[in-house]
Amino acid sequence: QVQLVESGGGLVQAGDSLRLSCAASGRTSRTYAMGWFRQAPGKEREFVVYISWNGGTTYYTDSVKGRFTISRDNAKNTVYLQMNSLKPEDTAIYYCAAPAVPIYGSAYLRMSAYDYWGQGTQVTVSS
Repeated sequence: QVQLVESGGGLVQAGDSLRLSCAASGRTSRTYAMGWFRQAPGKEREFVVYISWNGGTTYYTDSVKGRFTISRDNAKNTVYLQMNSLKPEDTAIYYCAAPAVPIYGSAYLRMSAYDYWGQGTQVTVSS
C-alpha cells in the first residue's frame, strides 16, 4: 500500500502562485508515476498533469500549460506542483494519485488508471 498526502493549498488572489506537494509513504521501494487531478465545486474531477517515475515525461492539460510545472524528488518521495499566474477557474480541490502498475498511452488521463489517492488540498483563487 502507498499513502499519499497533499499539502500547500490555500487562498490566494488571481495572479499569485502556490506550490503543492504530494508526499508518498508506505511501499515506496519502487518509484511511481504520479498524476494531479482537481475537482471544482459542482464539477467532475479532471486531469491536470502527469509525471513519469523518473520525471522524464510530463503531460499537462491545456488550461494549465505555461503556468503549472510538475517536478519530483524521488529521494524524498515527493512530487511538487508549482502553480503560477493562478486564475479563479483554478479553484478546486487538488488530488495527487499514483498507479500501482505502469501507465501506457493516454491512460494517464483517466482516474481509473490510478490506484492510490491522497485526501486532497483546497486551492481557492479570488478575483
